[in-house]
Amino acid sequence: MVNKSEIEKKVAEFLLQIKAIKLQPNNPFTWASGWKSPIYCDNRVTLSYPAIRTYIRQNLANLIQEEYGSVGLIAGVATAGIPQGVLVAQELGLPFAYVRSKPKEHGASKLIEGEIFEGQRVVVVEDLISTGKSSLQAVQALRDAGCDVAGLVAIFSYGFDDATENFKAAKCRFSTLSNYTALIEYASHNSFISDDDLELLKSWRENPAEWDTSLKART
Repeated sequence: MVNKSEIEKKVAEFLLQIKAIKLQPNNPFTWASGWKSPIYCDNRVTLSYPAIRTYIRQNLANLIQEEYGSVGLIAGVATAGIPQGVLVAQELGLPFAYVRSKPKEHGASKLIEGEIFEGQRVVVVEDLISTGKSSLQAVQALRDAGCDVAGLVAIFSYGFDDATENFKAAKCRFSTLSNYTALIEYASHNSFISDDDLELLKSWRENPAEWDTSLKART
């Protein structure tokens, strides 16, 4: 059986190799929140690589079985969690549904698409966890519909303290295949970044909201 740290490294390797994750500590990206970030993550890129897509699908399915046991439904979070969730549901032979970010504006005005049942034990699938707020909105929608949400899995997490606290407050467990710490460690050991870059990347995770200010202070 492959251990957790080996999976974390392998997923980090894949994401860097196919540029699903880009690291630019000296030329940061700007997130929708306005935060300056040395990292950009788009795990939808993994869908274009069958071998990587299969590895992620199989290991998310294994993670669900190991962490949450028997479940009756896999639910994806729109939009990036939908294809990953479908793949996992297929791997496990389970029904699939997905949660919209807001109710459909026509027709039945559904927030949850697919057939669900009250009391059904569900695991939610995401591609990425930052603060966890959008993921937890989906969790709450499923709970409001009467589902028993066992927890959430994702490909990658930035490892923010805010996310840990938000999931704790919502009483929702979560697990990921890889994370920011494993990623920058792999990147450093395999010449994706320099030692100076590593320090900048570590400082961002400590205080992402103020990181641009601290970056300018160093230059």
